[in-house]
Amino acid sequence: MSQQVLLRTLVSAKWLSDAIRSSPVGAGLRVLDASWYLPKMKRDARREFREHHIPGAVFFDIDTCCDRTSPYDHMLPSEDNFSEYVGNLGIGNRTHVVVYDSSDQGSYSAPRVWWMFRVFGHKAVSLLDGGLRNWLQEGYPVSSGITRPAPMEFEARLDHSQVKIHDDIVENIETHAFQLVDARSEGRFRGIDPEPREGIEPGHIPGSVNMPFFAFLTETGYEKKPDDIHQMFQQKGIDLSKPLVASCGSGVTACHVALAAFLCGKEDTAIYDGSWVEWYMRARPEDVVSEGRGKTL
Repeated sequence: MSQQVLLRTLVSAKWLSDAIRSSPVGAGLRVLDASWYLPKMKRDARREFREHHIPGAVFFDIDTCCDRTSPYDHMLPSEDNFSEYVGNLGIGNRTHVVVYDSSDQGSYSAPRVWWMFRVFGHKAVSLLDGGLRNWLQEGYPVSSGITRPAPMEFEARLDHSQVKIHDDIVENIETHAFQLVDARSEGRFRGIDPEPREGIEPGHIPGSVNMPFFAFLTETGYEKKPDDIHQMFQQKGIDLSKPLVASCGSGVTACHVALAAFLCGKEDTAIYDGSWVEWYMRARPEDVVSEGRGKTL
């Protein structure tokens, strides 16, 4: 497998099917089902995985591979914890990882895992364009049950520059050192539609720009073309030659912004890992911009 193929960001269902047939899933190629859903969606990602998944795939749980000490959902784990978790999935530092999810949109949580691998120093990671939705639509087979790969050694090295914390966002309100894009829906961003988590009101961080994650996808669930994505950023006043940070509700769909920018050639988009949940819980009322209820003490 050539280095050029290893570094492809998006792979098609045909490419992955051919790769699985020519070199069965193992130490050189590992397929991950990274499906995850909010509780309100009433979907069980693990159960769905057991019932049907791409042949040879293993399940990546973002609620397990995370910082269990944090009060916020699925925050990044430590280097050691990430190394142990992905090593137990049969992934080494030379493994080509292909990530997908089973969302109705074609892509929902998979970009989070794509970004996690990259931020921990593993560049040989790709996304299945169109996800399981289009894998099935194109007539490729699925399997049931659970694959138990042989563990491998994996060494993670976290790129701290690609992760923003609460203090960075607070400081940026004054300094405007980076552009901040929020990937939630327009209604949640404006403060007129409810947040999916109890105790969290909608709204947005001062100075942030709204680009809902699903806008980067076509109606059929594939990623839009780089020229179209670049135009979307331009229309929102985002300059891809300048520092860019993405947020969302809890750091999952923000990674669609990082992926979209990456497809346009920008490889250094950072993620505010705590995103809106952390911001709202820690913010002063005046730092919650909302057309709705906002925040009161």
